[in-house]
Amino acid sequence: MAPVVPQARLAFIGGGNMAEAILGGLLATGYPLSQCVVSEPILARCEFLQQKYPGLQTLCGPNANQLAVNGSVSETNTATDIANGSITVNPTAASTVFDAAEVVILAVKPQVLRSVVVDLAPVLRSHKPLVISIAAGIETSAISRFMAENCTEETPVTLPPVIRVMPNTPALVLEGAAGMYATADATEEHRHVAESLMAAVSKQVSWVETEALIDTVTGISGSGPAYFFLMMEAMEDAGVALGMDRETAKALTIQTCLGAAKMAQQSSDDLQTLRVKVTSPQGTTDAAIKAFEAGGFRELVQKGVSAADARSRTLAKELGGSKL
Repeated sequence: MAPVVPQARLAFIGGGNMAEAILGGLLATGYPLSQCVVSEPILARCEFLQQKYPGLQTLCGPNANQLAVNGSVSETNTATDIANGSITVNPTAASTVFDAAEVVILAVKPQVLRSVVVDLAPVLRSHKPLVISIAAGIETSAISRFMAENCTEETPVTLPPVIRVMPNTPALVLEGAAGMYATADATEEHRHVAESLMAAVSKQVSWVETEALIDTVTGISGSGPAYFFLMMEAMEDAGVALGMDRETAKALTIQTCLGAAKMAQQSSDDLQTLRVKVTSPQGTTDAAIKAFEAGGFRELVQKGVSAADARSRTLAKELGGSKL
């Protein structure tokens, strides 16, 4: 696979599992390690990332986020920050001199996003990188508002474009699905960059034209892996209840789920047709499907997806509030 937009300097704000998944996926495509920096508040996590990705620039400390976005003004200034404890950086010469970020990936918990963005606001307004948020539940309008907070400039300020991404946990094994929404000021190039970055860990990347649909993405794919885990858990338990040992029931369940997904992905048939093809009238599958339908299976799925969608909208109001 060809390297993805290798010219873009990336700053990951937050170095948790999803950030690492994106970073690892990019590196697997040939993305240059020298173009990546990770700011992470937990020093042990920084050290883990340094060990796993030798040469990766990781920053930790009170000034780490700003340095990751702003770049090192000079090696001397960065060395001073290291000496006074404002940052802790991995011990390589390259780590003390680097350019400002062209793409900033906000990969922190939603509860701390506001404080992180407000702290970064001056350098974001100054450099205007593309801002990509993978923080669940916080709308682009809220992120833009956070970037404009405490602005003392008299003239209207142009804020960086924001792209909001709803990934899912299978991205950790490079099998993710992601929904994306871009603000009106994001260019086609911005969209291409964001899509290329997420495609490194997501087999399906879909754009939505209204931000409200990100909540629906959350209900389908963001929370979706847990629905399948629940279904597989129930199938495994059913097998055990019928006399099968748990390991065998688990193995058969997982492979059946994987095989069905591959068939659906590779077939030109729609999902209903695939189901009908494997459901012989009066057969075993027919008996199971009728039992599911009688139990309100479809209605339960609809209720579950709708509940996730509604909760996502509620979180957007709670987490995007000015008093967060």
